[in-house]
Amino acid sequence: MGIRLRYEKEGWPTDRWPNISFDEWADRETNDCFVDEVFLDRVQRLRNDVGHALIITSGFRSIEHSAEKTKSRPGAHTYARAIDIQISGERAYYLIARAFEYGFSGIGVQQSGDHNKRFIHLDDMSSEDNFPRPALWSY
Repeated sequence: MGIRLRYEKEGWPTDRWPNISFDEWADRETNDCFVDEVFLDRVQRLRNDVGHALIITSGFRSIEHSAEKTKSRPGAHTYARAIDIQISGERAYYLIARAFEYGFSGIGVQQSGDHNKRFIHLDDMSSEDNFPRPALWSY
């Protein structure tokens, strides 16, 4: 597993991750913010490649986050190694294709219903982290 580092809003490195803000990445319920820098570097490179904004609906999540409390064990978001991106249609298809090339090993797809609620989950967990990977699933 990668190393998680704690960040505060005042020290957020906008030069390193110009397309990922503290407010997007931090837990929206607790405002905690941990980062696996290798993971976010990968996300930034993917963002540079796709050439358009990626709307982050969920980045890091504390184990106290309501979505995590319902799980039998902490998910990839709690390790700061997962991201949910609001995206649909042709852009979603392209993002998934590129995600494989960038080493994302967990890809979750929610592409039905209201377009504002469609998203792609990306993570880079592995079997060594006790996550069965590679994996592709739908919600």
